[in-house]
Amino acid sequence: MASREFLKILSSARLGDVSAQQRLADAYLTGAFKTPIQPANALIWLEKAYLSFTNQTLEAGCSSNPELDGLLHQIATVPLAETFNSPAFAFGWDAFWKLALSDDESDAYMSAKWQIVNLLINPLNQELQSQLAEWLKKHTSTSEKIAKLDLVGLQKLAKQCLSEIAESNSAFALKAKELSIKLQPKNEALTSLWKVWIEEQNEDALIQTAELGLTIARLTLGLRLAQLDNRDEDPRIKSNASLKKAAHWLELAAKDGDRDAWYALGEIYRRPQFSGYNAAESDRCFDRAADLGHAEAQLRKGANLWRKREKLDEKVRGLQASYWVWQAHQQGVIEAKELLSKILESCPEPKSNEWFELAQYAEQALNHHAEHKLDEDWLLLCYRIIIANQFNFSKAELLLCEVGQLQHEHCVVIDIRWELPKILPRLIQIETIQQRRALLAAGKAFAGSEIELEGNLRQRCYRFDRVTNWLTTTFSKN
Repeated sequence: MASREFLKILSSARLGDVSAQQRLADAYLTGAFKTPIQPANALIWLEKAYLSFTNQTLEAGCSSNPELDGLLHQIATVPLAETFNSPAFAFGWDAFWKLALSDDESDAYMSAKWQIVNLLINPLNQELQSQLAEWLKKHTSTSEKIAKLDLVGLQKLAKQCLSEIAESNSAFALKAKELSIKLQPKNEALTSLWKVWIEEQNEDALIQTAELGLTIARLTLGLRLAQLDNRDEDPRIKSNASLKKAAHWLELAAKDGDRDAWYALGEIYRRPQFSGYNAAESDRCFDRAADLGHAEAQLRKGANLWRKREKLDEKVRGLQASYWVWQAHQQGVIEAKELLSKILESCPEPKSNEWFELAQYAEQALNHHAEHKLDEDWLLLCYRIIIANQFNFSKAELLLCEVGQLQHEHCVVIDIRWELPKILPRLIQIETIQQRRALLAAGKAFAGSEIELEGNLRQRCYRFDRVTNWLTTTFSKN
């Protein structure tokens, strides 16, 4: 059953409230208010909002509209492929192309560009591409650049976009490189040779395939020459000659963006019998493999950073190390869990923390703040109490932490040395959805507040006593 808040937003959206239409779309994308995730419905409401903004811009005679730009960013978060055959797909198709063909390299625009590329040329979407070809015959785009193109023409344009993404510094560069590898040309000779290797383990076929440029063949040949997977064999019997040949093929595979090749190169450069032994180069290769998502390399990089934490120039020691170990842990590396527990504190059970009861009262106060007419500084303190309970802060950390700078991807960083220099920073792992939601809500509240609103430490302590007394008196009876 839909929540009251959702029904209010739905009612306003139906009456033409653009802000409500955007919030409704966001609910269908994120599942807020216990709403079923339905990208197609989200796109329908975003189309309505887009038309309203467009009409407002035309009536005002403006060439641009900041609110319209923000809406386009929201549209880029919609999974376009999942909206195919929905009533608003034609609108989404044109909007995504408008973003994709822009020179803007912000995350939203690159997200749209990546979605277009993934939809049109990823082999995993071949069935959808066939349906799209039929759809294109019946629909004409509003964009002049793509209106006359069929599926083949659009795929050529998408390949150009793929190259742009792969060469960018965006979050989608790695995915673009991986897709580029999948799309490498494979003529019949290459395919047949690789098939011979797979079925017959013919060494000559593998070498010829590697020479013809197949990345996986280069990787396979390099690994076979290096014999890195044979742990029982004495490493001293592996000759320098075979390691040099292995490094040659692995370097070629690594240039194609293969993370396993980078990791294997890192191991080769650490071998004492290798004439090119170079510990610094080994670390560089491991780091590159980690950047490309290799789990073992991420653990190795994190462990290395943790060992060197005293020498690193970082504001909070261990933060870089924790990120890479956490990445490895997310990929299921068993050894990462133990190291992560040394770097990050864990507190997934807020019920066992000292602020639990007070946090319950604070949540009630926030849910009924209009009724109680709370001042903004009191509201902010309620958010602080909730955050403190989720991560088991001390009272000093509760009062002084910079809420807007707490959250990192994998942990919160509590650093109050600006007021209390002797209290060391703490790193606490984000482990639950409730913790992330609490951080998100608090971050939004503090983002719109004035910096000096909360005052100094003495003022914060005084306000804390007043607010906690009021919370306990008001809500302990409920």
